[in-house]
Amino acid sequence: MQKLLAYPLTVIYFLFFGLILVVFHPIQWICFHVFGYEAHKGSVSLLNLCLLRCTHLLGTTYEFNNPHHIPIERPLILVLNHQSMNDIPPIIWFMRKHHPKFVSKIELGKGIPSVSFNLRHGGSVLIDRKDSKQALVQIAKLGKYIEKYNRSAVIFPEGTRSRNGVPKKFQPTGLRILMKNAPSALIVPISINNSWKMLRYGKFPYGIGNRITFDVHQPIENQGELDGLIAMAEEKVTAGINLPK
Repeated sequence: MQKLLAYPLTVIYFLFFGLILVVFHPIQWICFHVFGYEAHKGSVSLLNLCLLRCTHLLGTTYEFNNPHHIPIERPLILVLNHQSMNDIPPIIWFMRKHHPKFVSKIELGKGIPSVSFNLRHGGSVLIDRKDSKQALVQIAKLGKYIEKYNRSAVIFPEGTRSRNGVPKKFQPTGLRILMKNAPSALIVPISINNSWKMLRYGKFPYGIGNRITFDVHQPIENQGELDGLIAMAEEKVTAGINLPK
């Protein structure tokens, strides 16, 4: 019965989702080219709030738990598990004070209203997963960028999303490159739960009635021993994931 109800709700969701992307594309363009970075960043935050609210049509709710004081005057590396594309709008919205930037696959850099424009112009980097040299250069570029401007880099070290909520082993290379190029960045582990349930039936229909949670763990100072830092971040992220029964 729930899956049957999910079909019409998903159609309605896609209509609103697409409309939001189309409406915000010219808004982003104007903000970026006329008013500059801060205006563009504000438009992206508002875009992602709208995308987040759009999922309420599917009965999705969110809980973002952050009991820690995270400074805004220094760079951050946000380390998360990855369960679906629905991980991204809440991170952009709830962490908006920290100017989150992403390591994204190069295919998303064109053809998607609003999304592609932001990835190309908003400070994120696009990597070709078939070209490891290009990918590492771009990740290093992002590290230097957040170090210079006190912004945050979002990285999903699993590489690909978990389709069932079970975390995958971290691939440490990208995270290590970020840490080397942003040595003053605070490492912030975050665990995501239940986002994978949005795709429990595949790409259509979407799962309905899910509560997606984000748990921010105690930040970690980069004291130079990168392998130990990565292991600690992975342990914190993994410990906060509720494994499916």
